[in-house]
Amino acid sequence: MTLSICIAQLNFTVGDLRGNAQKIIDAAHAAHAGGAVLLLTPELALCGYAAEDLFLRPAFLSACDDAVKRIAEATAGLKDLVIVLGHPQRASGAGAFATCFNAASVLRAGQIEQTYAKRELPNYEVFDERRYFRPGAAPCVFEVAGLRVGLLICEDAWHTAPARDVAAAGAQLIAVINASPFHGGKSSAREQTMRARVQETGLPLVYAHLVGGQDEVVFEGRSFALDADGIVVARAPAFEEKLVFAQLEQAQAAIKIKADIAPLPGLLPDLWHALVLGVRDYISKNGFPSVVLGLSGGMDSALVLALAVDALGKDRVRTVMMPSPYTADISWIDARDMAGRLGVSYEEIDIRPAFEAFKASLVPQFAGMAEDTTEENLQARIRGTLLMALSNKFASIVLTTGNKSELATGYCTLYGDMAGGFAPIKDVPKTQVFALARWRNDNDPFGTGANPIPERIITRPPSAELRPNQTDQDSLPPYEVLDAIIARYMENDEAIESIIAAGFERADVERVTRLIKINEYKRRQAPVGIRVTRRSFGKDWRYPITNQFRA
Repeated sequence: MTLSICIAQLNFTVGDLRGNAQKIIDAAHAAHAGGAVLLLTPELALCGYAAEDLFLRPAFLSACDDAVKRIAEATAGLKDLVIVLGHPQRASGAGAFATCFNAASVLRAGQIEQTYAKRELPNYEVFDERRYFRPGAAPCVFEVAGLRVGLLICEDAWHTAPARDVAAAGAQLIAVINASPFHGGKSSAREQTMRARVQETGLPLVYAHLVGGQDEVVFEGRSFALDADGIVVARAPAFEEKLVFAQLEQAQAAIKIKADIAPLPGLLPDLWHALVLGVRDYISKNGFPSVVLGLSGGMDSALVLALAVDALGKDRVRTVMMPSPYTADISWIDARDMAGRLGVSYEEIDIRPAFEAFKASLVPQFAGMAEDTTEENLQARIRGTLLMALSNKFASIVLTTGNKSELATGYCTLYGDMAGGFAPIKDVPKTQVFALARWRNDNDPFGTGANPIPERIITRPPSAELRPNQTDQDSLPPYEVLDAIIARYMENDEAIESIIAAGFERADVERVTRLIKINEYKRRQAPVGIRVTRRSFGKDWRYPITNQFRA
């Protein structure tokens, strides 16, 4: 027996129930036309992932119920096609919280044949599912063209029991529908974990995954299938929508799966595509016509500009160079050069008159006091004010250019370089900023221009240029040291003494961890940004501002 299944690796928008439903209906018709007997949609495809406190609103759940019925009615005539639809389902007798199930319904001939509720609810990293969902209990196995399929939802497949239960209930194939956020290395870890489920059950597995950006998280797609030996026999391309067709051949007890296998390209291209998709979807899904950013001639703003052009195209990107008394000539020369290479709008606004006016206004208050970080921050805040003025006037969103190393240590200015609406490289450490710049200069994945970043921007010592002869390393350890300490302390929760024992200087570790602690108040006021590591300064970092404990 040979049958075809289709994975709808699609990009849904949270709350766009009509648009999401139509995407699913269109996918069902395309799957049926392509000969598929089973269509798998991602986890919570109907409402988008994650809808957060929308799940607590009865009107939202009612609208989801109506959309499920609409999909069932619109696909009723697709003979022999079974649809697995991810959606929230209202839980009866719910109280203030946990109002629904994270569910998947099996639709056949316009009817809801059965509904499965996710059993394992993640409550770590960016996940907060126990706030919204009640856990299910029973396994779900359904039949498609003589094949018995066991259904799991995302976290279920990261535990042993749910897969074993569907195997015990007679499943011949495991289907896992997912919304599993990207971070570097997650794809390989995901396949390896699913391989463990295959080895435990002896069953082949198909993994249907979401694609797209949603606020700070990105879903990379890369849906895949494993045969009963745990070998990858299908893999969809990452970071793009695709209807993935796979052929299943059943001969006696064995099931063979045949489909295209896209390669795993590596960390840097994955990071680049994740950041581009995150920028594109945040800007487009929220209806911003364009973006504006301060182009300083430095590394961070150069990387953000390259990302923005790859995500949006040159015509939707505006750059502004705002020199101060401490801006080196090479900074505006390199800024002009890069803007010219990518063909974006470029303007210069000299902030020296405004800076002198601010200082003059404060002469009575600052009399007899030397200039310090106060005057440095004034420059950053003037720039932030100008960018926000352009944002207001032209309805553009300001992209901030700060990286994870700066955000961790507070090497950024509230209402200055932190002023803006979206922070593309908020979760990218400085060492990786340089690596991504090198990678982008060697690659042109979106055809927007080869070698976009002038070499001098990459090789010159990083500087905020807010005082004479300033470099970042005046006040921070070398970035290789800084980023390693941040990763150990912030991402991996290592203790201070453990980091020192690993070979780092005590003074550096004490300094960096202290900076992380005392700058929590800044991070609470930072714009949302794209998560690309296993722990970002976002939903998966929740520390009190008023706090006397340091690990």
